[in-house]
Amino acid sequence: MVLMFEQFRIVTDPVSGSVALSAIFAALSLLTLFLLLGVVRMRAWLAGLISLGVALAVAVLVYAMPIGQALLSASEGAAFGFFPILWIVINAIWVYNLTVVSGHFDVLRRSMERVSPDMRIQAIIVAFCFGALLEALAGFGTPVAVTVVMLMALGFRPLRAAAVALIANTAPVAYGALATPIVTLGTVTSGAVPDPRLTTETLGAMVGRQTPILAVVVPLVLVAVVDGRRGVRQTWPAAVVAGLVFGVGQFVASNYVSVPLTDIVASLASAAAVVLLLRVWRPSESPDLHEGAPESPDAGSPASDPAGGARTGSASVDSGSPASGPAAPVGGGAGSGRAAPVAVRRDPPVEVLRAYAPYLIIIVIFSVANLGPVKEALAEQPWTVVFPWPGLDVLGANGQPLASTKFTFGWLPAAGTLMILAGILTAIVLRIRPGAALRAYARTYAELRHAIVTVMAVLALAYVLNQSGQTATLGELFAQAGGVFLFLSSILGWIGVAVTGSDTSSNALFGALQVQTAVKAGLDPVLLAAANSSGGVLGKMISPQNLAIAASAVGMAGREGDIFRRVVGWSAVLLLFMCVLVTLQGTPVLDWMVP
Repeated sequence: MVLMFEQFRIVTDPVSGSVALSAIFAALSLLTLFLLLGVVRMRAWLAGLISLGVALAVAVLVYAMPIGQALLSASEGAAFGFFPILWIVINAIWVYNLTVVSGHFDVLRRSMERVSPDMRIQAIIVAFCFGALLEALAGFGTPVAVTVVMLMALGFRPLRAAAVALIANTAPVAYGALATPIVTLGTVTSGAVPDPRLTTETLGAMVGRQTPILAVVVPLVLVAVVDGRRGVRQTWPAAVVAGLVFGVGQFVASNYVSVPLTDIVASLASAAAVVLLLRVWRPSESPDLHEGAPESPDAGSPASDPAGGARTGSASVDSGSPASGPAAPVGGGAGSGRAAPVAVRRDPPVEVLRAYAPYLIIIVIFSVANLGPVKEALAEQPWTVVFPWPGLDVLGANGQPLASTKFTFGWLPAAGTLMILAGILTAIVLRIRPGAALRAYARTYAELRHAIVTVMAVLALAYVLNQSGQTATLGELFAQAGGVFLFLSSILGWIGVAVTGSDTSSNALFGALQVQTAVKAGLDPVLLAAANSSGGVLGKMISPQNLAIAASAVGMAGREGDIFRRVVGWSAVLLLFMCVLVTLQGTPVLDWMVP
């Protein structure tokens, strides 16, 4: 028993003293996960558990990690998967379910339809602009959880709603949860190398010179996913305005205003710009793209998979899902080309205000909780408790205890707890009886049961990879690329987010490695640290826990592989774009962009 729980020190080259040979084994669990999801089409929760088993086997048999330490590492990861990640997702969907129970979500949907009945414009407003605001305030999967069901209520096909929500959740991710990923990046890189620029402010400014360029592209991708080339041709003005204003907002806020407020400024400015544009411009036609209507044959993936698009219409929606019962089409017949004008029901202004009230409540609560003095107070005991994970004793390759072996339990300031408070206030404002609110809460857990297992399994996998040394092995292999690492640095961040589902976790995982490698290779550490975060945002859409959240929300639990195949092409294309941008920023062509 003593041997099972004895102290473990990470070794990055356990196989014949070779990092390259060791990396073959270190990559086994990740390859297993992606193959099971993308090729075998296995349910995400089962793929996650099998991949966790592979990671544990490699940790014990190849890296000589004591069995007890390996299991404790997995248990800490599973706990972190539930709190704070699932804690906020579950409670965010509960708030949404309350609006469904009260009938006010239909009011919200009609309000957005009055802004524009065109579903391609709705995708920009809901998934890109509103999703970015949710990312700014909460992060950790909340934008996907909320916007995907909003899109379903607006009549989007299940698979398409999931793809749109996941793709939209890219550009704002680096500044999510009031720039938590950037703050984390600044913390882990500061002191790792002797460069005084490695601060939250400078790193935030550098990321603000990368992701805004990505933001210009994302809305165009969204309308392409919704309606193919026709969508881009007819709605590009709205897409360009949304992306350009968002990008400019990100750049200005991150460089000259406030890094934590970056996405709030950018999302509100982008939404306002689109609404103002719609006062003077409308698409030439608004085709019927609702559930059951024929779709543009080139909508969907970069490979223009018409079969994949056609399948979305047949996807079943569980009767218990928050997304069940999508709205009927707004307009005319399937072949009309233009939706026939139909009178949209006018709701009383007070009911419209109540429909928006939950989101206004969320904004106020999160804004107050993140005020400097309030945030500092809530970070102290008894509201936040930090403790070593019982029995877990792991040292890094440098002989120092891993910071990840300490668990932070911020039970009050946690975003999920704040969501519960928002839910209680929402129930009061929407006049929902306590019994109905509690039944909605219990139903939310039942709806997300598969997503809960998936997220906990994948975070357990991430912790085992990190604390056994498998992640460090893969990182060292990348580091050996020398100057080529400039191109690969974004890919490393992408892998980190794809596995953990969090840009914050990826920055904690690889931030120090990025800057240390940069110094060894004669590259700029600020550029590579920022590349880890900017490249990482593109791994969000293929992260198993985000796939599970999206699948559960649209009633497609067990079909995460279908969603994965729908978005993986876009993830790869946008990642290549970021790799090229970062490479150019490391050369005289664009090195003037580095602060």
